[in-house]
Amino acid sequence: MKLLTPHEAEAAPADAAGVLTLAPDFELLPHPLSGAQALDLQGVQRIDLQFPKFTDGRAYSQAVLLRRRLGYRGLLRATGEVLIDQLLQLQRCGFDEALLRADQNPTHGQRLLQQFGGFYQGDAQQPLPRFAATPTATGAHP
Repeated sequence: MKLLTPHEAEAAPADAAGVLTLAPDFELLPHPLSGAQALDLQGVQRIDLQFPKFTDGRAYSQAVLLRRRLGYRGLLRATGEVLIDQLLQLQRCGFDEALLRADQNPTHGQRLLQQFGGFYQGDAQQPLPRFAATPTATGAHP
């Protein structure tokens, strides 16, 4: 996962074409009776999902829906009140980048991401649980 500071994000070239920003209350899968259209992801290269507060987890659900149900393969970026405490869960939900809050240390965040080598449960990156993974050449599971 790539970690960005606000300074790095501001210094990057502003290419708004192909970037979609979704509010936390945006319905990715609208109810058929609402009359809303399905989200068109054609040409979208990056989707920014917002965390207005540390305690607001709706963007996690949006990321999983985008990856699993809508098949989005482009870049997912977490923005807003993003703390290094959230990085592991962000990564497991399918985020590629995190724009950290100004008071967060990206070096410490990278160290935290390297603490775990694998997980028993499946996630957005590895949908199969560990016990269902392909056996190794010796026939033993990893």
